[in-house]
Amino acid sequence: MTSTAQTASGAKAVIDTNAVRAEIGKDRLLKMYRQMLLIRFFEERASECYQQRKIAGFLHAYIGQEAVQTGFYDHLDPKRDATVTSYRCHALGLLCGLDPKELMAELFGKVTGNVRGKGGSMHFFSKERNMLGGHGIVGGQIPVGTGAAFSAKYKKTGGVSVTYLGDGASPQGTFHESLNMASLWNLPAIYVIENNMYGMGTACTRASSVQDIAAAKAPGYNMASFTFDGLDLYASWKTAQQAIALARSGKPVLIEAKTYRYRGHSVSDAATYRSAEEVDRYKALDPIERIKVDLLAAGWLTEAGEEQAREQVLAQIMEAVKFSEESPEPPLTELTRHVYAE
Repeated sequence: MTSTAQTASGAKAVIDTNAVRAEIGKDRLLKMYRQMLLIRFFEERASECYQQRKIAGFLHAYIGQEAVQTGFYDHLDPKRDATVTSYRCHALGLLCGLDPKELMAELFGKVTGNVRGKGGSMHFFSKERNMLGGHGIVGGQIPVGTGAAFSAKYKKTGGVSVTYLGDGASPQGTFHESLNMASLWNLPAIYVIENNMYGMGTACTRASSVQDIAAAKAPGYNMASFTFDGLDLYASWKTAQQAIALARSGKPVLIEAKTYRYRGHSVSDAATYRSAEEVDRYKALDPIERIKVDLLAAGWLTEAGEEQAREQVLAQIMEAVKFSEESPEPPLTELTRHVYAE
């Protein structure tokens, strides 16, 4: 099997999946497969709970995009590497090692939640794991990620920052300002545009003057760029490996993952602006199914083992839902807590 990606020089490169699979190794690959299942099942169950009115506010599912952040996070060390993302932050919370119980409880608005029920779906955070939050303002996370990269350089930690943003954030002013600063100061910053083709209900083709965003815009900042198939875990993992090596050497990188969200912008979005044929075409490229088929063909996974993995992950998610349902609501005293530093 092979897939294509665009290298830092802009040339098309063929990714040999057999070689990448061997480089990753069986244990790491199976771990990533389970992480992708965890994200998928978490999002599916959370969406169901939202429809049942157990979750209020907004809920933006990451279903379909699992390969992107999973492939990247495998290379990161939370002790020195920082990550930050948009309002679609559930996957990053799970990948950085936060307990599904505390994340689901946060969605439920319970005091046992990640930020004690005060942030909801869009604002997961972990100081201990250097996960600098989900951000509800489009493009609001980009300067934060740039600041984290500046901190790493200033303190000489050897760390990098990885900022995830949607295609809808790339036209924002913060995008230009941050990339210009990162390049000017040679910051260890990586910006990953997860182009899922739509910013809310607006197609990327109607919002961006260029369609290959990273390849077109990176030269203007004297930055390296990569473009890869965001539905392919191997392409994500290999691109991340190369980009992180560049960033650690003080060269900021702009990346575009061509991906697709299988659900609407949020759970309340019926996504009538897309055709059923388009959705079906991308569902046929399901990143979880693709890696499952590859693992089975390589003999690294059996049908029985795959079924067991699904059952175990689903049980973990159901336990998180039960925990959330049984957890208490925040007391009124929480209104004045965490407003100022204590």
